[in-house]
Amino acid sequence: MQTVGNITGYIDLAQILLYVFWIFFAGLIWYLVMENHREGYPMESGSSGRAVIKGFPIPEPKTFLLEGGRRVTVPDLTRKEPAYNAVASHPSSGSPIEPRGDAMTAAVGAGAYSNREDVPERTTHGVPLIQPLRIASDFSVAPQDVDPRGLPVMAGDGKQGGTVKDIWIDSAEMMFRYLEVEITGGKTVLLPITFSLIRRNQVEVHAIYARHFAAVPALKNPDQVTKLEEEKITAYYGGGTLYADVKRSEPLI
Repeated sequence: MQTVGNITGYIDLAQILLYVFWIFFAGLIWYLVMENHREGYPMESGSSGRAVIKGFPIPEPKTFLLEGGRRVTVPDLTRKEPAYNAVASHPSSGSPIEPRGDAMTAAVGAGAYSNREDVPERTTHGVPLIQPLRIASDFSVAPQDVDPRGLPVMAGDGKQGGTVKDIWIDSAEMMFRYLEVEITGGKTVLLPITFSLIRRNQVEVHAIYARHFAAVPALKNPDQVTKLEEEKITAYYGGGTLYADVKRSEPLI
């Protein structure tokens, strides 16, 4: 007896649709894997002589037109990774790397960072997203909160590293991102708010010591911070949690 949908005695429409779905799904997985390799490739192996790992599959380069007329081509097979000062602890592949020289700026471990664009993140109106309150005058500290401006910044060694000069706000998230700290000589550096503890009479920073404030990555423009500068500044304090004192990288037991 003939059944609706049967093409032959062994193949029907439902079976063909199932095969079509399998082929479509396999193609979708292949496409997603390729697109996922647009950024982050080629990789480099630090423990095996910086050998290049290109991965599989690598899609053909595609150019994207961004706001402001900028163009970005990915994957960029000519890109350069951020320079870091480290050496493998052992010659075998997969061995951990250890920083050389100044571990705080070696860009490895707790101090590693991503090589983002060296331009400030902007709002839909084209102004920098993160600004100091001296420019973003429409914002202020809530009356019930402590205004840290003018308070001393006490570092992890119990010494004063500087004085809070201003606060930088993220106008999109409506939250403070950085404290601007004035150190000896009149130089100012940024301190991520997440690395600070604001008390009524002082601001405490455990990550670094007072002597380390002088080497915090500086800003090209004193009134704005680029995405790359944010990476380097945060990485510097992150590195301090492990490398500010040699005892911090020793075993706990």
